[in-house]
This record gives sequence, structure tokens and C-alpha cells, in this order.
Amino acid sequence: MTSPALTDLLPFGYIDAHHHVWAPDSRGDEIGYGWLRDIGAPKPFGDPTPIQRDYLWPEFLAEAPLPPAASVHVQTDGALPDPVAETRFVHETAGAHRVAIVGLVDLARGDVAATLARHRETPGFTGVRQIVSHLPGQPALSFAARPLLSDPAWRAGLAQVAAAGLSFDLQCYPEQMAEAAEVFAAHPEMPVILDHAGSPRHGADAVWRDGTARLAKLPQVSVKLSGWGMFDAGWTAGTIAPMVAHLMAEFGADRLMWGSNFPVECLAKPYENVLRDSVAAVARIDAAALPAVFRGTAVRVYGLDQPSA
Repeated sequence: MTSPALTDLLPFGYIDAHHHVWAPDSRGDEIGYGWLRDIGAPKPFGDPTPIQRDYLWPEFLAEAPLPPAASVHVQTDGALPDPVAETRFVHETAGAHRVAIVGLVDLARGDVAATLARHRETPGFTGVRQIVSHLPGQPALSFAARPLLSDPAWRAGLAQVAAAGLSFDLQCYPEQMAEAAEVFAAHPEMPVILDHAGSPRHGADAVWRDGTARLAKLPQVSVKLSGWGMFDAGWTAGTIAPMVAHLMAEFGADRLMWGSNFPVECLAKPYENVLRDSVAAVARIDAAALPAVFRGTAVRVYGLDQPSA
């Protein structure tokens, strides 16, 4: 049987709400990209060697027969010497493609306001991500070297993001969600986007279910259906469907959005397969949710319906 065309599955301009472009080969000396230049060093998601190279807009936009109508670029390295350089690079190389940019700010430093101001000089800058995923005693799985959520200086920096009217992309582990809910409850006006479905490295276990349910009680929190391959390289529409069903029940379709997490996700499967399997998982639960999950939520949360400059 011939697979249906993507235009039939998604008869609207879909949004990729989480991806990266990077240039460790051609712009590494300028921007940094430390982990991308540390060839073969293991990451929490596995061996990064195949993606430790330039991955630029033309390659990203050619991944699927039907490219996204717009996208959200999320910062790629938590230790860039000047994270604003990455934001500028993403905008300057995007051409006519519409992109919202989520940049890095080290919220525990004393220069948060100044860094935000510099980021905001670039059209399309809409929010901040600083990965807080940390498991005590498990450095191989920890993206963050220490528990940032409990750091008063970090929380003060987060308050400045909220005051600036920006969003925050939250990447954390299920074990951290109770604390995260307490932290973000103090900023009800700030859009918070839980990346990669809440990092369910043990699937839909009780810790993940309880943590995501707790975050769902905060109306400003939405969730990205992304990054499944970081913890299950063999994922299918069937294996993620129970988690998608839980998230849809807790958050509703208007607080869910889809992201490819490319090129990281290419370690698991090609872009078109990621997209098709994600559509299939959502459709088997509620086909009427597809326009929200694959377009509407991202457009609203990231302001993709607003002028880019």
C-alpha cells in the first residue's frame, strides 16, 4: 500500500517546533560548539559522532518532501562563550524561512538582563532555554552539572526572563518535575514549554506520569512531542502512543506541539519517518487534534503569527 502524501496528512503548513542548525566546522572558532567539536565524546542520548559536523538550513529544509512552513530553532550548546553569536547566526543564515529563535542565557550569572537585551536585537528571538536536566550521582545522564532549579541565583535570572515577556523551554527529567512546578508556579505569565515530552527515559512510568500531571496544572505550560529517540532509538507510533495519550489527557491538544529534534533525532530515524510516526500516534488518539499539535500551538506560543522584526 502506498503511504499517503504528507500534504494529505497535514493539509496545512505544519510547524517544526524544535530543531537545530549548527556549524562546528565552518563557524566553530567564532561561535564555539564545544560538544560538537569533541568528536565521539558520549552524550546522554548516545554517540553523537554522526552529527558532529555542519548542519545548515539547506540540509534541514530538504529533510522532508514537504518542509515545515516555519520552525523554532532551539539553542544547541550550554557552554557557548557568547550565546548571542548563535542567535545571530541562526537568523542571518535562515534566508526567507520563518523561524522563532530560542537562545541560551546562563541564568545563574549576573549579566542576564544585558544578555537578553543583546539577544533581542535579533529579529525572531522569542525565548530562552538553559537545560536543567540533572540526576545526582549520574553524570553520564546529566546535561546540567549541578541542580540549577534550586539555585537562588538561577531563579533570580529566571524571573528576569519572565519580566522581559519571553518564554522558557524547560528540559528536565521526570524526577525534577515537582520542583520545576514549584519554580514556574511563581511566573504564571511566562509561557513554559516542556521539551521532549518530559524526557521519559523509562517510558510512561509513574514518576513521569505524576510529574507531567503536576506541570499540567500550570496553565502556562505546554509540551513538545519531540526527542523520543533520545531515550528509545527504536520508537514507533505504537510505543509513544500511550505517552501521547497521557499528555493529551492532561494538557489538551491546544497545549501540545510537535518538534523533530533534528539533527539529533536522525540518530534514530529519518525526518519523514519521525513526522509520519508522530502524526500516526496523534491521529490514533484524536485526528481532530492534528491542526493544533502540528501548527496551532506552536504558532500561538512562539508568536509565529506576529511580525518577525
